[in-house]
Amino acid sequence: MKNQLIFFVLAIFAASCNTQASKEAPVAAPVTRIAFGSCGYQDQAQPVLRLAAAQQPDAFVFLGDNIYGDTHNMDTLRNKYERWMAKPEYQALKDSTTILATWDDHDYGWNDSGRHYPEKELSKAIFLDVFEVPESDERYTRPGIYTDHMLKAGDKTVQIILLDTRTFRDDVRPYEGQEVDTVAFHYELGYWPYETKDSTMLGEAQWAWLGKVLEKSADLRVIASSTQFGITYNGYEAWANFPHEQERMLELIKAKKANGVVFISGDVHYAEVSKVSYPGLYPIYDVTSSGITSTWGFATPNDNRIQGPVMENHFGLLEMDWGKEELHMKVIDVAGQERFTETVSYKGLKSW
Repeated sequence: MKNQLIFFVLAIFAASCNTQASKEAPVAAPVTRIAFGSCGYQDQAQPVLRLAAAQQPDAFVFLGDNIYGDTHNMDTLRNKYERWMAKPEYQALKDSTTILATWDDHDYGWNDSGRHYPEKELSKAIFLDVFEVPESDERYTRPGIYTDHMLKAGDKTVQIILLDTRTFRDDVRPYEGQEVDTVAFHYELGYWPYETKDSTMLGEAQWAWLGKVLEKSADLRVIASSTQFGITYNGYEAWANFPHEQERMLELIKAKKANGVVFISGDVHYAEVSKVSYPGLYPIYDVTSSGITSTWGFATPNDNRIQGPVMENHFGLLEMDWGKEELHMKVIDVAGQERFTETVSYKGLKSW
């Protein structure tokens, strides 16, 4: 009887400890972190890459202008990539997370270039090689470098869609003195929006592919575009120069009932968040991070800007808290300071 009493007391104590432990150590909801950036000169120090690695992201997305190649000599282009990738900051980032990448004009090959760049197939081969894309990858079998990637966080899925905004893009339309608000634009304008639909950003093959990948099941979709998607016209390169293509994107998201779309972009040498409102669609955010080493003297006008600009070197960070169902859009500068956070509930990224 005495032994039975001892066992009974021990059983109660063990149960009590288990209950206490379960209360003190609940299972944490998963958090997905995606860091990103663009515009880094290969011969300059890149301390923001170490800061990004310290955030322990699930992936880092290079958005283009990853080097400044600007050449028709492929030996020169490869050598610049090799100098960049030998940097200890890049190696530290590579050792800490998954690297994903697309390109913009300077690493594609030439400033502001599109489909007419004559070395685009050669520069593509170098891109796939230096980013160690396996030969079984679909990008070897078709023009361009567009692709998508899935990240898992518990039972949640994040789809990262990497667009190619160079291989198929028509030349931008030159600004030729059309009437504009001279008060808003205190600098020389370069380009003017197309007014007809006979020009493209992505090309028909990439558009068809995008329609299919938006049908995949995902809880959050991050569309990486080397140039800004969400800004208003500013006279420089952006989706705003192809307004019919910008509208086509928004209509495609609606048609596919693709919830949870957020854009990330680069190119402009500063950081900001743009918010696009469109009939029948939830707000579309575009988080721009462009300043791994590059800086600029001013930020262009942007009626859709809701955060920023941040002019110092920086990187961007998307942090999805699945427990709270909140997306935090952040920019962290070269001093390690969080410059802004734009938070939206996951319900705010749904229309259906």
